[in-house]
Amino acid sequence: MKYLLFIVIYSVLWCISILPFRLLYLLSDAVYFLVYKVVRYRVKTVRNNLELTFPNLSASERKSIEKKFYHHLCDLFLEMVKTITISQKELDQRFVFKNVELLKNYEQKEKSIILMLPHYGNWEWVIGLGKFLDFKGFGVYKKLKNKYFDKLFRDIRSRFNAELISTQETTGVIRENQNKGLYGVYLFLSDQTPLLRPNLHWESFMGIEVPVHMGAEALARKLDMNILYLQIDKVKRGHYKVTFSEITNDIKNEPKYRPTRVFLDKVEEQIKAVPEYYFWTHKRWKHKDHKDQFKTK
Repeated sequence: MKYLLFIVIYSVLWCISILPFRLLYLLSDAVYFLVYKVVRYRVKTVRNNLELTFPNLSASERKSIEKKFYHHLCDLFLEMVKTITISQKELDQRFVFKNVELLKNYEQKEKSIILMLPHYGNWEWVIGLGKFLDFKGFGVYKKLKNKYFDKLFRDIRSRFNAELISTQETTGVIRENQNKGLYGVYLFLSDQTPLLRPNLHWESFMGIEVPVHMGAEALARKLDMNILYLQIDKVKRGHYKVTFSEITNDIKNEPKYRPTRVFLDKVEEQIKAVPEYYFWTHKRWKHKDHKDQFKTK
């Protein structure tokens, strides 16, 4: 049954993916009306998040961000579908890496590299980075329960000289690569909400104290890896530019938590500049009232 469902859904997605971009965005406009106006997908969550993080804006200003976000969300979903069949040429035209030389300089340091990025813009098209790498590229992701969709997900994201590794596999794969003398570039989407548990680390994010993932920083410290920030900016519909900036090239001498703080500061800067391209449907601030119960000792 699961396989049959997969075949049906995949067939539909494949047909959508071969549409030219002009038709794809016409479809996105229709999906926007359905998702935002009819289904009202997570509208309450988006509205609450914007009220929390932009309390100084008027209700009409937040409503404007909300509408722009839903237009972007629908574009993002269909761009993800388009990834099934997008060509390298199309991807290069629409997802432009501006200062790859910084990444190349870091490769010459002969240490593996962690790229930290948030759910901002279109992170799915980062797969286009593979053509620029001398190191092997790895994307860290959360494994899907449906094995057929999980395989599809991995195949799509592995089309351009990259490999997906699940969160459970990450430490083992990196350590094995290090032992073999193989350097890698590892992508971490690091702005998610961690599961509540004792001894979490908390930081201010958009002015609100929240628990933060420490996985990227912890791995960098354990395995002596450098960290860069990958910034995705939306230039116009269907077009993005990517720039790299340093978080640390000397993790052993960094104060504890500083790389994570630098990452959050960079994310905040992007959100404040153009908020509609952040992934507001995430319940990023849902644990804000539980710090006393789960704070770091």
